Amino acid sequence: MVARTRDELSSALEPLRSKGSIALVPTMGALHAGHRSLIGLGHELADFVVVSIFLNPLQFGAGEDLSRYPQTLPDDLVACEREGVDVVFAPTVDVMYPSGRPTVTVHAGPLGDVLEGALRPGHYDGVLTVVAKLFGLVRPAVSVFGDKDAQQLALIRRMVDDLDLPVRVEGAPTVRTADGLALSSRNIYLDADATEHALALSQALLAANEIAPAATVGEVLAAARQVLDCEPELAVDYCVLVDPDTFEPLLDDGITPVRGPARLLVAARVGGTRLIDNTLLRLPSRGDRS
Repeated sequence: MVARTRDELSSALEPLRSKGSIALVPTMGALHAGHRSLIGLGHELADFVVVSIFLNPLQFGAGEDLSRYPQTLPDDLVACEREGVDVVFAPTVDVMYPSGRPTVTVHAGPLGDVLEGALRPGHYDGVLTVVAKLFGLVRPAVSVFGDKDAQQLALIRRMVDDLDLPVRVEGAPTVRTADGLALSSRNIYLDADATEHALALSQALLAANEIAPAATVGEVLAAARQVLDCEPELAVDYCVLVDPDTFEPLLDDGITPVRGPARLLVAARVGGTRLIDNTLLRLPSRGDRS
């Protein structure tokens, strides 16, 4: 069933709530295999799956690609039907924000001001605000998000914990092409040449992973940067190794290996397309290296 209004959503969810648990998969549409993996995990975790398809203007800043973001609702509805989605919630902006741009929003706090948040001011406030609204409208037992935007996933978990929201948040592994490129709705902007250039992101993560068991923070970053710097068509926004919980950059004295875990995050532009990727590294403990 496709619900486009709040009343239609309520009517569709009422009989489901009496029969079992609900998993919510929030999306902005342009569904691909990565989204399908989230839906599959939703089926494993709950009795019913709700997918929201909403291009949220609050998370786009001035000059970003809201106007050209791919919108493929007919194809998305077909994909949801094939994946056994019970309810698709596809509201308009007026349905999600009936009083116009909300004056009360969720503030992402310090974690929302670094990395992606520093480059896209207000982005995560917009993400958390719409996710909080979806949680209130759907009231899911669990909600599934992709691990590709690790900072977003961490912030949603922080919001749920800090505000005592009755939702379990689950992350799903990044789905990649055979060549290693992380799937993204924005990949539709990439032609064959740009796709080749974009592969440097995942290749940089792989290079860092290969040396991580015997490397310092600086060595891990150097391995990743070497790959990125060899791709002249890539404009790198950041390549950082952070604590996976706080997203604070890990420090390096050039000698002592850090204690794991740690997450390596990369963001770069290929032409006019901005891509992000990350990997979780298990670095050696102090006792593992002489």
